[in-house]
Amino acid sequence: MKKIIAGLFISLDGVVEAPDQWHFPYFNEEMGAAVDATLGAADIMLFGRKTYDSFAGAWPEREAAGGEDAHFAKKLGDARKIVVSNQQLDFTWRNSEQLRGDLVEAVTALKKEPGDGTIGMSGSVSVVRQLLAAGLLDELHLLVHPIAVRKGMRLFDEGEHSIPLTLVSAQPFKTGVLNLVYAPAESAGTAGYEDAKVHLSQHEQ
Repeated sequence: MKKIIAGLFISLDGVVEAPDQWHFPYFNEEMGAAVDATLGAADIMLFGRKTYDSFAGAWPEREAAGGEDAHFAKKLGDARKIVVSNQQLDFTWRNSEQLRGDLVEAVTALKKEPGDGTIGMSGSVSVVRQLLAAGLLDELHLLVHPIAVRKGMRLFDEGEHSIPLTLVSAQPFKTGVLNLVYAPAESAGTAGYEDAKVHLSQHEQ
């Protein structure tokens, strides 16, 4: 079965909107490698429409320009790209198609298509939220930047149910960015202060 991995640039206060306005000062070779591990290694890319439009408006031109990022642009161009939208879409970027039908049902079927491989996601916050809630997201890669943006959409919105996660790995970058990888967890468990107080320091003041 295919694995779905979502990668997001996120601020210390949880903002994921418009990272192009605040995250580039922190982009170094470590972050480049992390992004490549999420997107460059994906056989299939899954996008929300807005994120797809942003990518399609930039990466084909970068590939054609033949600059330093042309190799990565070609990887994106060669990958199968599936776009989630309720509107009928027309595509000019090669290997692009529209997801049909109910999101959860369609993504479940996509994961079960023959072969293993990775379905990569970048941005597409509303889709990430829905897949997390449905238990379809296998890994959430968060590049946590040491900045409080203080405005814009947060990753997690208000909801009735919590979403427990387990930390798979944590890596600090030289810029102060934290590369955190989470996977779904069965439950956060149940505990109260009586359970927690045994872990408080017993040293006399």
